[in-house]
Formats: sequence, structure tokens, C-alpha cells
Amino acid sequence: MRLILTIPVIAITGCSTPSFQGPFGPAPDADIAAPVPTLNPAPPPPPPQNAVTIAQFDTTSAEDRAAAIATAPAGAQPLGRTIASLGSPAEAGIWLKTPLVAALTPGRVTYQDKTINIELRPSGGAAGSGSQISLAAMRLIEAPLTSLPELTVFAAP
Repeated sequence: MRLILTIPVIAITGCSTPSFQGPFGPAPDADIAAPVPTLNPAPPPPPPQNAVTIAQFDTTSAEDRAAAIATAPAGAQPLGRTIASLGSPAEAGIWLKTPLVAALTPGRVTYQDKTINIELRPSGGAAGSGSQISLAAMRLIEAPLTSLPELTVFAAP
């Protein structure tokens, strides 16, 4: 009986040796993310590692925000409607990842009575799947950060 109880203990202690750690070992350090392709020639910097507040995560400049709320020329092509959740706050910029586009495209989104210029990024999701919107864009359309706003999406002319 004693032998049966000691076998699991021996097996567990063997897992701490390097040859057994494989999938059970500590998680490797996260690699530094490659820059995300963008239409912005001078994209905002990523948020600092110690960012904790909304303002610290939103690194867009006043010029970027002004360009986003500027009136766009007429002729935008409607792409459809999508439900958006908050995307990664670590990805700076004013963007929407959506299955409504297949390539990086300038566009606009409308939420309630707010319309902004935005960078449309392909999400790779199936048609009808939701979208992700950047923290800066959520702030500009004044949507609550915990909401799932329904957006009307347009491709810029």
C-alpha cells in the first residue's frame, strides 16, 4: 500500500527536471510584438509598460484625434454594420479590426451621432463576426468602454 502512494509523488517530482518541463514548464517571456501595419506614416507610440489608466494607454496625439474627427469628403462607400468590442489597449492608434475589409483601408465609422475617420484593418474573421475597435476610437465616438457599440462602417473614397 505504501508503494502505491509514493508512485504519484515520485512522478510529480520528476516533472520539475528540465527534460520533463516541456509543456508544463514556466511560460516563456512574451516576445516584443512586431509593429502592426498601418496607413499612418507616423503612428503613435505604444503605451508605456507601466500604463494603468485610460489616458496612459491612449497615446494618440492631438493631431491624430483632430484628423479623426475632421469632415471627410463625400462619396464614402457603405460596407455594413458591425458590433465592436474594445480591442487591445496595447495597440495604439485609431483603428477598427473588422471582417468587412480584406486589406488595410482608410474609412469612417458612425456610432449614434458621432462619426470619425478611422483605419480599417482586416480581422480575418468570418463575415458577420464582430469587430474590435481601438481605445482611442472608442473615446472619440464616446462609447462606454465596456459596451458593444453597433457601428456603421464606410470605406473612404
